[in-house]
Amino acid sequence: MTDTAGTPSGPEHPDQEGATPEPKATYAPGAGSTPTGAGVARRRRRWLRWTAIGVATVVLGTAGIGWALYNKLDRNITKDTDAAAELARYDKERPTALVHGAQNILLIGSDTRAGPGNKKYGRDRGTQRSDTTILLHLAADRQSATAVSIPRDVMVDLPSCRRPDGSRTRAQFAQFNFAYEFGGTACTIRTVEKMTKIRVDHHMVVDFAGFKDMVEAVDGVQVCLKAPINDADAHLKIAAGKQTLNGEQALGYVRARKSIGDGSDTDRMDRQQQFLAALVNKVQSNDVLLNPGKLYPVLDAATSSLTTDPALASLRGLYELVRGMRNIPTEQVQFLTAPRRSYVYDANRDELVEPAAEELFSRLRTDTPLQVTREEPDAAVRDKRPQGGHDGSGDSSDAEDHQDSDGSDEYDDSDEYGSDEKPDDPSQTPSPAPTFRGNTAAGTTCE
Repeated sequence: MTDTAGTPSGPEHPDQEGATPEPKATYAPGAGSTPTGAGVARRRRRWLRWTAIGVATVVLGTAGIGWALYNKLDRNITKDTDAAAELARYDKERPTALVHGAQNILLIGSDTRAGPGNKKYGRDRGTQRSDTTILLHLAADRQSATAVSIPRDVMVDLPSCRRPDGSRTRAQFAQFNFAYEFGGTACTIRTVEKMTKIRVDHHMVVDFAGFKDMVEAVDGVQVCLKAPINDADAHLKIAAGKQTLNGEQALGYVRARKSIGDGSDTDRMDRQQQFLAALVNKVQSNDVLLNPGKLYPVLDAATSSLTTDPALASLRGLYELVRGMRNIPTEQVQFLTAPRRSYVYDANRDELVEPAAEELFSRLRTDTPLQVTREEPDAAVRDKRPQGGHDGSGDSSDAEDHQDSDGSDEYDDSDEYGSDEKPDDPSQTPSPAPTFRGNTAAGTTCE
């Protein structure tokens, strides 16, 4: 009998029963049970940590850039505290807003020669006038916008206004753009409110340089010219046909007067409206408002040139305003001029045409729809609303304004309007919108 104690077992040394023992366990790298696996785990943790730090750095850096850009744009805007203070003094005499949610914004194009880039357009005599004034009405449902140009030479009642030196002007009957020269923005707003009985909620003032920068920021605006333009005063020479105007050309185009059209200020206002409509159409068609890369240059140009009331003097304030406008269809962005004609005592001045002007202002006050057409004023039916309309203005239009081109009444007091029965849906109440001469942003594309 042989003693096998202490003899190793294995393939060469089977145990007593002849079975082969199982091999010893081994461990692959990375399992964490050997020095080699532990090193790999440490390297993985280190890689994850640096990746997290890198991502955090990118995020924080991007946020920092975004914050810096936001602050830059925010600081670009000039806050008009003087106008706000002056308007506050007369708050009790200002009109009351009639429709909650509707907004009325006064846009003023200043012809000041002060400031960078403006001196080349003439000498700075220490005064300025409103080269362009537009009352922009945003409907409460933000489904339409109406921009009304106020003729700068129209004769109106000016209130007593505070001059920059602290003295006051007397209340007087004078041409509209004297208001800006006498008392700046506050005087202009009070004059517009006195004339229209519309509460102005906000205001924006832009100068020559700011207008040019806006056009450059959208890579120019296309216009259609029926005839070539050669205006030495406006520094403008352009061929006929489709033309994309840069900032300098655009400024000359909207300012030129004697060499284009009939040389009247009314013709120039029509041209300004068509250009602004084309600008709106360009912004919306290029998705500028939804593309940060395209939007920033526009915002930078706009904010750098703006002087606004305190409520709009921030990027947040402007964003809230623009956000409500970006979904308005271009065919519902309307441009027109307050109805005017030559002043009876001075052919070089204008006067408002009544009752058409009051009808227009009444529609804006009450946030009621209106329509525009590119036809001549006497070919358009200014007021299609039947008698007995709201705020007592339904019977104020004359016979000519109520007649079609063939002399027949466009609308009459038929049972359609005279029934005492209320419709189930108030929105179905017949109230045809009056028509004024103008155009829409959708109608400015070149054909």
